[in-house]
Amino acid sequence: MLSAAPVAAQSITTSDGPENVSLTVYRASGRGEAPINANWPQGYALVTETRTVSIPAGESLIRFEGVAEGMFPESAIVTGLPKGVREKNRDARLLSPSGLVDAYLKREVMLTRTNKATGKTREQRAIITAGPSGGVVLQTDEGYEALRCTGLPERMQYGGLPQNLSAKPTLSIITQSDAPVTVKLTLTYMASGFDWQANYVAQAKPVSGAATGKGKIDFFAWLTLANGGNQSFVNANTMAIAGEPNRVARGAQPRPTGGALHLSCWPMQRTHQVPFRPGYYPDAPPPPAPMYEMASPVAALGAEDLIVTGSRRKADQLAPVAVVVAEQENVGDLKLYRIPEPVTVNAKGQKQVAMIVKPDTAFDRLYTANVDDADGGEGQSRPMTILFRGENSKEKGLGLPMPSGQVMLFEDSDYGPLLAGQSTLNDRAIGDEIEMAIGQSSDVRYAVSRISETGKRQRYRVDVTNARNEPVNVEIEIPYELRGKPSQVVKVDGMPTWKATIAANGEATLYYELKLEN
Repeated sequence: MLSAAPVAAQSITTSDGPENVSLTVYRASGRGEAPINANWPQGYALVTETRTVSIPAGESLIRFEGVAEGMFPESAIVTGLPKGVREKNRDARLLSPSGLVDAYLKREVMLTRTNKATGKTREQRAIITAGPSGGVVLQTDEGYEALRCTGLPERMQYGGLPQNLSAKPTLSIITQSDAPVTVKLTLTYMASGFDWQANYVAQAKPVSGAATGKGKIDFFAWLTLANGGNQSFVNANTMAIAGEPNRVARGAQPRPTGGALHLSCWPMQRTHQVPFRPGYYPDAPPPPAPMYEMASPVAALGAEDLIVTGSRRKADQLAPVAVVVAEQENVGDLKLYRIPEPVTVNAKGQKQVAMIVKPDTAFDRLYTANVDDADGGEGQSRPMTILFRGENSKEKGLGLPMPSGQVMLFEDSDYGPLLAGQSTLNDRAIGDEIEMAIGQSSDVRYAVSRISETGKRQRYRVDVTNARNEPVNVEIEIPYELRGKPSQVVKVDGMPTWKATIAANGEATLYYELKLEN
C-alpha cells in the first residue's frame, strides 16, 4: 500500500502525452556485419515531440513522462516556454517492485503476514538490508530473513512514494512564468537503445540466349527499425539515416532502474548437499529478459514481434509486393530514408518497411579464386567462389544509394526460388561496382600445381574444370610479380588476373612463372 509523498512548495505539473512524434534512427557505428544487439541496440535516435502543458504563475517543475529510457538529458531542448528552461534533469528511477525495494534500502517497511490456518494477519516492522537482485533480505526483531521464504503469505507496505520514483522515464525541467498560461511545447532529444539495418532479398533470373554469365536480379530491401526501450512511439513520423555522422563518443550512462522482483530462498540442506542451480542463491542476479531475436529477412516475416508493411506475394515471387516504400532523400553527405506515412514502432520490437524495389537489374555471374588459397594443397581440386558483379547505375537498373546490409540470394528452379547463398553488401554509392560473393561451386573447380623450380624462378600450372551444362566466366588472381607477360593475364585493379571463358563441361589450363629474389 502506498501513500503519496508530500508535495514541495514548488508547483509540479505533469505534461499530457505526446501529440505529434518524429523519430529519426541512426545505425550503430562500427557494428559491421554483426546483427542488431538483441538486449540493447547500440544505435541512437533523434526524437521530436509536441505536448500541451498548463503552466501556473511563478516557478514550477514540469515533468515530461514517457520519454525514451535511453535519453541523453544534456541533449534535451524545450521550446515554447514563456521564459525558457532554468534547469533540466532525467528521473532515472522507475516505479516498479524492484524500483521500490531499491529506493527503500536501509529504510523501514511494514511486513504483513497471514496465518494459513487461522486467517489472522500480523504486522511487523522490518528494515530492507539487501535487494532487489536475486532476493530481498529483511531485518526484524527476530533476526534476518528473506522475503517470502517462511511459507506464509506476506507482503510489504511502504510509508510513501519516493518523490524521485516515476512510473515512466521522465524528464523534469524548472521554469518560470509571470502568469498562468497554456502552451504547446516542442521537446527534442537524443536517445540510445535504437538501431536499424537493411536486409536484401535478391532473386537471380538467367536470361535465355544471353552472353555467357549475363543475367538479371530482382532486388528488394527491407528497412528494419529496432526499439530496445519500454516506450512505444505511436503514429510517429519515422526516418532512418544512412552513413557515419561525426558523433563525439560519450561515456556509458545508467539505464533507468525498474522491473519485477526475482526472489530466491536459501536451501535447507547442508552446503555439500545442495546441487548448484541457477537462481538457487539469493545474491545471484537473474538473467536479463530477452527482447527479441534478429531474424533473417525471410524467416522474420512471420515473427510475432515484427510488424511488416507489405502485401502477399505470388508463389514464384520471393519478395512481397510493396505497399509502402521508404523514400530516399539527401542530408548533406548522408542519406535519409523517410517512411511516407506515420507508423508505430513498438516497445522492445521491430518495424519493417520496404526500402528498395528494383526488378530486372543487370548482373554478371562469374567464378573467382586466388592462387594463394591453394597453398599447401599441391594439385588439389578446390571449388571456386560464385560472384555476382554489377554496376550501381540507372543504365544497369539500379542507380541509387545502397546502404550496407546482409544479402540473401535466391535462384529460380523447377521447384521455385531456392537459396543460393548469403553475402554482405557494403555501402555503395551511385556509380560504384557491386560484388556479391554467395558461396562456392562444386561444379566449377581449380587446382594449382608447381611444376618446376630453379634458383631464379618457379613455374606453375592452373587447371580449371567446368561441370556445368553452360559456359562460365572465371577470374583467378595471381598476387605476384610474373615473369614475362602471359597473354591471358590482365591487371584488374592492379592485380594480375587470369580471365577466361570455360566451355560447357570443358576445362582450361594456364602456365605462369614467378620471379624469385636473389
